[in-house]
Amino acid sequence: MKLFTHLEFDHHEQVVFCHDKASGLKAIIAIHNTHRGPALGGCRMYPYASEADALNDVLRLSRGMTYKSAVANLPLGGGKSVIIGDPRSEKTPELIRAMGQAVERLGGRYIVAEDSGTSVADMLLMGELTQHVSGIAEKCDAEGNCRSGDPSPITARGTFVGIQAAVRHRLGRESLEGVRVAIQGVGNVGHHLARFLCDAGARIWVSDINRDAVQQMVTELGAVAVANEEIYDQEVDVFAPCALGAILNDETIPRLRASIVAGAANNQLAEKRHGTALMKKGILYAPDYVINAGGVIDVCYERIAMDQQQIVQQVDAIGDTLSEIFDRAEQQHIPTDELADQLAEERFA
Repeated sequence: MKLFTHLEFDHHEQVVFCHDKASGLKAIIAIHNTHRGPALGGCRMYPYASEADALNDVLRLSRGMTYKSAVANLPLGGGKSVIIGDPRSEKTPELIRAMGQAVERLGGRYIVAEDSGTSVADMLLMGELTQHVSGIAEKCDAEGNCRSGDPSPITARGTFVGIQAAVRHRLGRESLEGVRVAIQGVGNVGHHLARFLCDAGARIWVSDINRDAVQQMVTELGAVAVANEEIYDQEVDVFAPCALGAILNDETIPRLRASIVAGAANNQLAEKRHGTALMKKGILYAPDYVINAGGVIDVCYERIAMDQQQIVQQVDAIGDTLSEIFDRAEQQHIPTDELADQLAEERFA
C-alpha cells in the first residue's frame, strides 16, 4: 500500500497506523499541517472495504481540515482519524479507550473530536486516556438553553447561513420562502439542516440509506422522500449533500438540475476538475470546507471557553465568507473552490 506516492498524499506531516490487539483497534491518524496550530479533526468509524480505502479517506479528510481551519481563521492545523470497523456492531468501550491512548501518544499534535460513527459519549471515553479531545463540553446560550458537545447542530446552522448566502448571490433572493432544496443524507447534520430550512419556509426533498430517518423528515416536516439514486435528478434550486464525499463526479454532475450546490458533506468533489465542471454548467458551488466549518469553529472555541453567543456569531460569519468567495471567483472567472483554496493557502503555507 503506497503512501508517499498516493494520489491523496499532500505533503502530510505524519500518518500513524494504530493497532491494539486486546480491543481489536485498527485505525489511522493523519496529520496534514500544523503551521497554524495543533491538528484538530474528527474520528470517523466506518466499515471500510479495505485498508487502502481507509487510508484514502483519512488523507483526503485531514487535508480538508487544514483548509477548513485556515479559511475560518482558526489557530488550528488539520488532521483526521479513522477507525476501521462497523460502529453498530464492532464498537466497544475498550476499543474507544484504545483509540484515546493512540491519540495521547501523539503528545497534543492531534486533537480528536467526534465524526461519523462516533459520538460525544465516545469522546468522553477517549478523554479518560487523553486530554487532547474536544467536542465534549456542555454549551449554553444567553437564554439558558443548553446542549451537549455534539457539534452537528452548529454545523447545520453554518450550512444554513451558507445556503442563504448562495441563494442571495445566485437567485437574488433574501428569503428562503419557497426555495426548493434536495438534501442528500439526513443524519446528524442533515436533519438539523432540514429543520432550519423548513422553519425558513423552504420546501425540501430528502434521501438517506436510513429509511427511518427519511420517514421522520416526511412525518415531522412534510418533506418529500426520494430514492437514494434519484436525489441528483430533482428539479430544485439547491442540492445539499450531507452524507459521504466524492458525490460530485462525471456521472452525477450532468444529472444535477439545481443551480446551487451547498451542503455539509466533506470532500464533495471527486476530483479537483469537478469544481470547474460545476462552473461550466452554471452551478454555483459553496466549497464544502467553508460552508461546513461550524463544527470546527465550535470545538475550537470550546477549548478556550468562548461565550456561546460569540461562537454563534463566528459561525454566522460563514455566510459573509462565502459571499466574498462567490464575488471574487466571479470577478476572476475561476471556480469557487479554487478561490477558497487560495485564501486558505495564504494563511497556512
